[in-house]
Amino acid sequence: MAVSIEDLYRSYGILADAKDNLSQHKDAYQVILDGVKGGPKEKRLAAQFIPKFFSNFPELADAAINAQLDLCEDEDVSIRRQAIKELPRFATGENIFRVADILTQLLQTDDTAEFNQVNAALISIFKIDAKGTLGGLFSQILQGEDIVRERAIKFLSGKLKSLPEEVMTKEVEDYVFTETKKVLEDVTGEEFVLLMRMVSGLRVLQTVNGRQQLVELVVEQAFLEQALNPADPDTVDRLLQCTRQALPLFSKNVHSTRFVTYFCEHVLPNLSVLTSPVAELDIQLEVLKLLAEMSPFCGDMEKLEANLNMLFTKLLEYMPLPPEEVENGENPANEEPKLQFSYVECLLFGFHQLGKKLPDFLIDKVDAERLKDFKIRLQYFARGLQVYIRQLRVALQGKTGDALKTEENKIKVVALKITNNINVLIKDLFHNPPSFKSTVTLSWKPVQKAEAVAPKRPSGEEMGPGASTKKQISPQHRRDARQIYNPPSGKYSATIGNFNYEQRGGFRGGRGRGFGARGNRSRGRIY
Repeated sequence: MAVSIEDLYRSYGILADAKDNLSQHKDAYQVILDGVKGGPKEKRLAAQFIPKFFSNFPELADAAINAQLDLCEDEDVSIRRQAIKELPRFATGENIFRVADILTQLLQTDDTAEFNQVNAALISIFKIDAKGTLGGLFSQILQGEDIVRERAIKFLSGKLKSLPEEVMTKEVEDYVFTETKKVLEDVTGEEFVLLMRMVSGLRVLQTVNGRQQLVELVVEQAFLEQALNPADPDTVDRLLQCTRQALPLFSKNVHSTRFVTYFCEHVLPNLSVLTSPVAELDIQLEVLKLLAEMSPFCGDMEKLEANLNMLFTKLLEYMPLPPEEVENGENPANEEPKLQFSYVECLLFGFHQLGKKLPDFLIDKVDAERLKDFKIRLQYFARGLQVYIRQLRVALQGKTGDALKTEENKIKVVALKITNNINVLIKDLFHNPPSFKSTVTLSWKPVQKAEAVAPKRPSGEEMGPGASTKKQISPQHRRDARQIYNPPSGKYSATIGNFNYEQRGGFRGGRGRGFGARGNRSRGRIY
């Protein structure tokens, strides 16, 4: 016989009046549990009554939780929301893991209000037992369906940072890091980025040792022990993603040596044949910018001379010789070499940074003929640079406020930073012996460091002499929305243009160790 509304209210009254003798009225609680088999009204009442008296009948705990789960799967979305809203009341003692596991599975709903209800319920049980809640979440991330895994990772990456310190204790953060390392054995590119952002924000890792541990995680995913396949866009994408995640972690105490070494030994020799993972991305410039940003944090390098020589060789490729003059001493305009300032800024900066570690490189390690060739190229480049700097200053002179915010002038401001930086670095190399003392801020980086996921590190860089008078670039020129500069066509340059690159999410290979393929997950209820 089906339970009616009257039966539910009668049983509720018995239990509410029983006070200290609740355990003697097991039959009344069973009637409430049977309410889940009734109609919509009975189910709504049962969803509220079952959790109210749950703690008083431990022998019916499993039956009560299963009854509430039936309501969480009801066809009526309003009943599901009510049942989900009450689920945290079952999160006591050993039940916390099970409730968290159930709520994590319920993240797969496509109903926005229901999804928000699940999120709210998870947050509430976090405050009851954070470690137990994380156990349920990580259980589903490691073993659950793909949609559940994806949403659980996004939940953690978005919500953990907002939880107070009394919830996210050191023990809890250590647990998060331990479990995340297990997950990172089998991730997609998008999952890797989300998980790294999450653990990079843990207070327990805001130390030199903590950041070093994070770098080790990235190194493992980057496969730096393997040779690079420049023709495989997934391999190139993996390296870019991993390098971007490691970059905010580097400092004078946490070195970028392994990444810089890999770029010098495997990436630079293949620079011209790299396959871009994104059609619109200038992959060569992207790679050079990452190398430039890492180079100030490079420690002792085993093959320093060989790596400096690779940088030097690559720099020569982008610094053309002056064109041969025809009989009348003039050059046809179409024979003028194109000066690729953006590429040269990156290579020159990286060479300058590593050159500090071997200041005699150009004197003792480069033969006289090659050094003479380099100085000719430097002189020609510097001459074109001076002309263009003057043109830019004239173009920007007197412009302030809104006038500098036009796309054309934004590009010119960046161009002036690039050319000023190159000018400062070239002057250093013209010293006899060459000097490596000047400091510049790379053109795409703001003068004052933007807030990052990892803790801020003091910058050892300052604006170069020629660039100190220019205003700070707008936030549009951060690395995740960088504007690529190509100088305007003319005597010393190529074409003008700008390109915005938003970082890609995942890797196309699916999952597996280091972004390989994950197996299919079982479907259906696995509470």
